[in-house]
Amino acid sequence: MQKPVTILLVASLLLAGCGGWRDSRINPRTWFGKSRSERVEAPAEAVNPLLPKDRKGMFSRPDPVDLTVPIAEVTELRVEPTTTGAIIYVEGLAARQGPYEVELRPITTPEEQAEGVFSLSFRVVYPERATPLGTAFSRTVRAAHSMTKQEIRDVRTIRVVARDNVRTTRRR
Repeated sequence: MQKPVTILLVASLLLAGCGGWRDSRINPRTWFGKSRSERVEAPAEAVNPLLPKDRKGMFSRPDPVDLTVPIAEVTELRVEPTTTGAIIYVEGLAARQGPYEVELRPITTPEEQAEGVFSLSFRVVYPERATPLGTAFSRTVRAAHSMTKQEIRDVRTIRVVARDNVRTTRRR
């Protein structure tokens, strides 16, 4: 074990000590040449040149399509205060059985906001296949929307919009 280590150590010292090898192609220090520094101006917009703008990758997903529709009718609306703001509870009646992805989507316009009105659209997604009408109990869905104290501070009226009706509640 000592002989190979000794031979390797002596050979490396001889090779490193030879001045004639300094400019040789065998010397690993000369393989890449000297480094240079260049100034590069940053583009006006942050662009990653490795990612093309127009093309999407093999694993990219297409832009999502909004499949939601307004629920048929809003049957109940109540606002309950919390320590951090308020929670808006809404109950609605769907046009047929099987709605999913229930959401309350804010749709307040700047004019409504100036008047102290906060509007929500009660939206659902129905299955693609045909589903029965069913009873009112089986078509009832519920959703909630949370608001902070800062968001609800200037709100005087809350409106929930459905396909067939609109429910409102006012601050006392």
